[in-house]
Amino acid sequence: MLYPSIDSLLTKIDSKYSLVSVAAKRARNMQVHQNGLLDKYVSHKYVGKALEEINGEKLHYHTTAGNEDSYAAK
Repeated sequence: MLYPSIDSLLTKIDSKYSLVSVAAKRARNMQVHQNGLLDKYVSHKYVGKALEEINGEKLHYHTTAGNEDSYAAK
């Protein structure tokens, strides 16, 4: 089983495309800045850590006027 599951993630973000986009942007940010939002992660990889942050409701996204997705850390 994958953690977190795709079903639980899709309750937080409305589409798979947005989910992948937000997780990829956050993973790139984590590679550069090494700034985790959770105390402990299950995953060792950045994309997995980003998905855990989304599942833990520490990471949200919203669309801007130009229809670009952006994420915000809580």
